[in-house]
Amino acid sequence: MSDLGAGFGYLIKGQRWVLGHGRWFGFGLLPGLITLVLYTGALVGLGYGADDLVAWATPFADDWSSPWVGLLRNTLVVLVFVLGLFLAVITFTAVTLLAGQPFYESLSEEVDRSEGGEVPGSGLPLWRELWISARDSVRILVRVALYGVLLFALGFVPVVGQTVVPALGFCVSGYFLCEELTAVALQRRGMALKDRLVLLRGRRAAVLGFGVPLALAFLVPFVAVFLMPGAVAGATLLARDLTAQPEAGPEPAPPHTLRKG
Repeated sequence: MSDLGAGFGYLIKGQRWVLGHGRWFGFGLLPGLITLVLYTGALVGLGYGADDLVAWATPFADDWSSPWVGLLRNTLVVLVFVLGLFLAVITFTAVTLLAGQPFYESLSEEVDRSEGGEVPGSGLPLWRELWISARDSVRILVRVALYGVLLFALGFVPVVGQTVVPALGFCVSGYFLCEELTAVALQRRGMALKDRLVLLRGRRAAVLGFGVPLALAFLVPFVAVFLMPGAVAGATLLARDLTAQPEAGPEPAPPHTLRKG
């Protein structure tokens, strides 16, 4: 539980950091605003078109009697929209980070600089960083899509589908949301996707403590945009913790030797 609270603490610390550095807060808002407009349009379109999509996908239910056809299709409409929200939470971060790569790289470096110590730099040209970010984001989204399909199928299980599955969905969303955000700082430290996933698995509770509340907050319109700069700052602070080297303790005393005699 302490690690869970520590992860949430980094989320709060990140928001406090950007509020104390107003220029960087404004600097980090622009990519999120652009992405929000695009995603709002997509979700509104999904909301209007979900009924037609479900009706097209379930022609076998056309001859069913009431209320069964309505029950089936209304349930599927809800599941389709929930799946859309689930994917939007994950892809919003990936798309925003990709579009705002120069912004968030600079913000993350400033957080490292303000905390003291070395400020890592990838040394790669911008186009190369964008390529790596896009490639890794696609790999993460493939994983998320697989989880999404599995959770969508489990949604049809009575009781479990309406209780356990949504909770698991937010845990999955939060976990990979944290991965996307910490990637900004960890890529500058030369860590590949495989190594980042191993690192996050080692502190799973902290990752969930950071990512799940953020995933829930991102469901509220406009909140994601205003939390994004602080989320990047907090993820940088979390990344510093995850990669911190343990302090070396005092050297053990030499063993006592027995004297003969």
